Amino acid sequence: MRSYNFAFIDENAKREIRRKILKAVAVPGYQVPFGSRELPIARGWGTGGLQLTFALIGPEDVLKVIDQGCDGSVNAVNLRNLVVKTTGVRTTYETGEASIIQTRHRIPEEPLGAEQILVLQVPFPDALRAVEASESRTREMHSEMDYHSMWVYLYEDIVRWGEVTIGFRYPVLVNGRYIMDPSPIPRWDVPRLNMAENLFLFGAGREKRIYAVPPHTAVTPLEFQDHPFRVEDFGGQACCRCGSTDTFLNEMVDTATDRKIFFCSDTAFCDRRLEVGKKGETRCP
Repeated sequence: MRSYNFAFIDENAKREIRRKILKAVAVPGYQVPFGSRELPIARGWGTGGLQLTFALIGPEDVLKVIDQGCDGSVNAVNLRNLVVKTTGVRTTYETGEASIIQTRHRIPEEPLGAEQILVLQVPFPDALRAVEASESRTREMHSEMDYHSMWVYLYEDIVRWGEVTIGFRYPVLVNGRYIMDPSPIPRWDVPRLNMAENLFLFGAGREKRIYAVPPHTAVTPLEFQDHPFRVEDFGGQACCRCGSTDTFLNEMVDTATDRKIFFCSDTAFCDRRLEVGKKGETRCP
């Protein structure tokens, strides 16, 4: 007999988290406080997202865990192992097969469907903390929809650098009401939040907050009319493995030739495209 509960945390904790998830779905972009539990991993390593996954997962679910797009990173492997050891659910590297996808810093390149849930690990849930240090004051600002400080912050960035230079955690307006931190995803992924088919859940264990973007919800990056939002530009570079020019690329240096090489951040998407389109060819060192 198991010495732990299915999905590790106790059933009362799961019920509380599910209630808070329902509230977060009902009020898109609103940060719902919850009683964050202790887990056998350090806070800051995905405890918020993991608690959401534990509260939602069932024996019939199929789980995928990624870290910055990669299924094989240390963080992804260890979180996957913990869920599997406490649930016995099937896991997959294929995005389309998963019913629950837990991720850190990326949204998969493959569009998600209506039956899928994407759980994002969040270190800093409130976008307004970039302009206001007081948590009580940011709560007031959200309640009053007082977002002028954020607009000034973006304007000052444009005055200083000629454009908004935020590379990740780009602030968005959800359902025309709440400014939300989309977690440390790159700008490339921000448009994927808008009117998506799937449910997005965001969990911050250390900050004890849950928030959500339900399906078919408007999510708009903050922008000025003369300085529109834009995603990253890779200057025509292609993935050295699959040749992709329309995915988010990671950059590294080939130490043998001292030249920059690029490869897809989403390893599962890259592997599938390589298998189908390139017949095993690769131009990576």
